[in-house]
Amino acid sequence: MSHKRIPKRKAAIAAGGVVALGAVAVLLPNANASQDGAADDATPRTLRAADASGLSARLATELGDSFAGSYYDSAERRLVVNVAGGDAGMVLRAKKAGVTVRQVGNSTAALKSAARTLKADATIPGTSWAVDPRTNKVVVTADSTVTGANWNRLQSTVRVLGSGMATLKKSAGTFKTFASGGDAIFSPTQGGTVRCSLGFNVTAGDGSPAFLTAGHCGVAAEQWSDSQNGAPVATVDQATFPGSDLALVTYDDPNTQAPSAVDVGIGQSVEITGAAEVTVGATVFRMGSTTGLHNGTVTGLDATVNFQSETGGVDTVTGLIQTNVCAEPGDSGGPLFTQDGGAVGLTSGGSGDCTRGGETFFQPVTTALQATGATVGAGGGGGDAAGDAGVASDQQSGADQSGANQSAGQSGAGDQQSGPAYGSGRTRTP
Repeated sequence: MSHKRIPKRKAAIAAGGVVALGAVAVLLPNANASQDGAADDATPRTLRAADASGLSARLATELGDSFAGSYYDSAERRLVVNVAGGDAGMVLRAKKAGVTVRQVGNSTAALKSAARTLKADATIPGTSWAVDPRTNKVVVTADSTVTGANWNRLQSTVRVLGSGMATLKKSAGTFKTFASGGDAIFSPTQGGTVRCSLGFNVTAGDGSPAFLTAGHCGVAAEQWSDSQNGAPVATVDQATFPGSDLALVTYDDPNTQAPSAVDVGIGQSVEITGAAEVTVGATVFRMGSTTGLHNGTVTGLDATVNFQSETGGVDTVTGLIQTNVCAEPGDSGGPLFTQDGGAVGLTSGGSGDCTRGGETFFQPVTTALQATGATVGAGGGGGDAAGDAGVASDQQSGADQSGANQSAGQSGAGDQQSGPAYGSGRTRTP
């Protein structure tokens, strides 16, 4: 394992093994157009996805109520900013920042109001919603379990919001937490062995070595091992689910060395340099102990997901990153990151699998660090890491990783949690 170390385990990363996705990535040029004079003309400039995230945050502050979201056009390598309200001055200000400007009808305030309506009237198990800045609408998704009266209720709520404000689509799968990424972690419970994935090694607020994983994993079990029948090596310090989906787990041995790297298989790893924000449209990579390495695109931010709880109610998680990166049981808690080592998210749940695809949601690492007081990477917890400069091949990386997981002794999709502890809805600080 190269993105977690435990006592007495030899730490060895082969020479040249720490890479920016090496053989599984096709690097694109790091061509940033000259920024000289960017404020003096209205020509959109090319930039990296991570740079787009920082620019978007700055414009959100500068444009105020006129800012209605943004997304990264990966083909053109440009940031597209939505401006609502028809204020010519705000449009000009955005253009001078070097972005492509779209004038749209729905303001951020109106879109947030629509989301509040959905929360009040349509918090139904198997549903999710997030603002899509590319359409300037709230996209509502219902999984295969939303039928009958619940489907009618959801349709009615979306219809009231209007076709210009919200759209409704069906997902063929079922929204669930992917408990069963990087390396697998295990914990025995009364209902069976819980399996999740380690997210990112971090330094806890008191200086002790620890790691982040999904909150629904931390709520399910307190002690965790790095092998299915092994002795515990780490204990949950903080865990929150639902509401958020994050857990801080500290290594039992305070001398544990926990390097900031994600093992992507085939002898390669990606060094984690710090926490990173992302923009809709950015390319991201996910590692999980069941399915290995996969990549995809950020499709939404500040997403809300209503998971079916073990007790028949609803476990609602908010503030998530939505992507089209696939995941399966056992991948919960695993890392979402940029090609150049920005820690982005922790795998929460979603629908589908890595054969059919689907929607997958992630707890942002930035909020997890803020909640737990931990830091990640050489740059600590707050930096905006360098963005994705390339596109990986899902087919290639999945095939390579399948063999890598088997050789590492990881047991694959068969090891899924079956206990009732998931979705218990508790915030725990042991």
